Amino acid sequence: MGNADYECPRHVEIPPSKPFFKALKSSLKETFFPDDPFRQFKNQPTPRKLVLGLQHFVPILEWAPRYTFDFFKSDLISGITIASLAVPQGISYANLANLAPIIGLYSSFVPPLVYAMLGSSKDLAVGTVAVASLLISSMLGKVVSPTENPKLYFQLALTSTFFAGAFQASLGLLRLGFVVDFLSHATIVGFMGGAATVVCLQQLKGVLGLIHFTHETDVISVMKSIFSQVHKWRWETSVLGCCFLCFLLLTRYFSKRKPAFFWINAMMPLCSVILGSLLVFLTHAEKHGVLVIGHLKKGLNPPSVSDLAFGSPYLSTAIKTGIVTGVIGLAEGVAVGRSFAAFKNYHIDGNKEMIAFGMMNIAGSCTSCYLTAGPFSRTAVNFNAGCKTAVSNIVMATAVMFTLLFLTPLFHYTPLVVLSAIIMAAMLSLIDYEAVIHLWKVDKVDCIVCLGAYFGVVFGSVEIGLVIAVAVSLLRVLLFVARPRTLALGNIPNSSIYRSIDQYPVANNIPGVLILQIDAPIYFANANYLRERISRWIYEEEDKIKSSGQTSLHYVILDIGTVGSIDTSGITMLEEVQKNVDRKGLKLVLANPRSEVIKKLEKSKFIEKIGQEWIYLTVAEAVSACNFTLHTCKPNPGEIDGNRHDDSV
Repeated sequence: MGNADYECPRHVEIPPSKPFFKALKSSLKETFFPDDPFRQFKNQPTPRKLVLGLQHFVPILEWAPRYTFDFFKSDLISGITIASLAVPQGISYANLANLAPIIGLYSSFVPPLVYAMLGSSKDLAVGTVAVASLLISSMLGKVVSPTENPKLYFQLALTSTFFAGAFQASLGLLRLGFVVDFLSHATIVGFMGGAATVVCLQQLKGVLGLIHFTHETDVISVMKSIFSQVHKWRWETSVLGCCFLCFLLLTRYFSKRKPAFFWINAMMPLCSVILGSLLVFLTHAEKHGVLVIGHLKKGLNPPSVSDLAFGSPYLSTAIKTGIVTGVIGLAEGVAVGRSFAAFKNYHIDGNKEMIAFGMMNIAGSCTSCYLTAGPFSRTAVNFNAGCKTAVSNIVMATAVMFTLLFLTPLFHYTPLVVLSAIIMAAMLSLIDYEAVIHLWKVDKVDCIVCLGAYFGVVFGSVEIGLVIAVAVSLLRVLLFVARPRTLALGNIPNSSIYRSIDQYPVANNIPGVLILQIDAPIYFANANYLRERISRWIYEEEDKIKSSGQTSLHYVILDIGTVGSIDTSGITMLEEVQKNVDRKGLKLVLANPRSEVIKKLEKSKFIEKIGQEWIYLTVAEAVSACNFTLHTCKPNPGEIDGNRHDDSV
């Protein structure tokens, strides 16, 4: 680039400074209200604002007036379809949580009704979930035995559900939904896979017909419990369990091969319950060691406000269980809701979902229900059945209500081994080995996070796996902040574009100029590292120039276009870099500073030290200015603007 190419550079503007409280208000708005939920209230009369406010917090008031009979026909079919899945799953998952089977049916009645009024997803089908059931069993089972003290255990399960709901609703009301984002996709894949593995191992108790079993969830404890009771294995139960498991897996495989027959996979759990019950009833298998559910009382959910154990000595355990299960339930439910919303090209409000989940769990804890969320399997069935709105949840709840009022005696002979087979079939689909392979190909660190979560759950506990996954994810974020990338840039031939030399080997170095790009905000956590890394770049460049006999180094250009913010430690770092560069007889040049950065540099007097004339809008302009100075005056850069240089030193 010669002298003829040089054009007078454009001046870098310093944005006007905002009053502190105005800037703070803007920052808080961007943090907590990125979707600007108040825009619909602008320029509206007060009555209209009240209506909009009610519709915002109770979404059913918004879409119900537009509801049509065609929508109802679709929702009726999908609601009945997911009810056929909800009944056996509800009983199975309650059994997994060491709660009475009827509690699983209760939990499929009240919460879906609450969600239908408050939820923003058209496709999400709510109900009990296996991972939350396992968490409740493992965390509460450590302090209270569900067999020796079932009443206290039930009370703690309700209390943990209440705190889960309160935590979820608080996150939504305070607009703190980003907390759930700390559970990355890799974390959820590994955690769910590990939990599914543990659940499947736990179900060997039912398949083998064992009565006494370990409360631990790690694979070693489970294997010890199984093989220490070989003499208690029952072949009748094992054969029955294997037959039903194969039956369920085959129907699922057929449904995947023929998507039009998705309903077969949805109906098979209920069919398995019916077939198993008939088989036990006709053969009197319960007299030969096959355990059955037994009596289920008729009637709708009894109130349970008085059962909330706020004064229990185990309250801290209930709170911890509630927070952990609440976070997992939110992460799964919001992720599933967003995934299916993307298929139909509509948006769901994450904070509304959190409020809806919280309110349905608070209501559930007061009506004999334990924690509910938005399971993937049930939602997928609801979606494939052609649901149009959340009315499908109302239809499902109505079907469960009918079951509670009239059909519960029919489940008396349902064998527990069938419930175990239903759970195992559902859990095997959560072990997503293809996702792990994909993570390994795309991002090795994400794969390590995933495997850390998996092995933590399988060989430790559910809580350990979750802690490992979150800790590794946070460590990765901290490393990214503390050790940001710095790149050497070169000129793409026949253009004014400057890109990484590693990424574009054809990019040319500019003689006498070192161009560096900082690829992250500059904070106290990375300021020392960046100072040392920039110094090393300069040393390496000078050594390379000496060994090749090229033109000596005169300018160091820092491209800070990707530096979104900077703190006082970062500004001090730039001042130290400038002094170091000056001592070497070089000149520091800045390019492409962002508004927040340039404002702080101006307030800290750094611009006065470096000189306004050495700050440019683009790297190309900075290079042009450096080349122009080199080719016209050829001064010693340390002597440029000598008075200013001496002051800065």
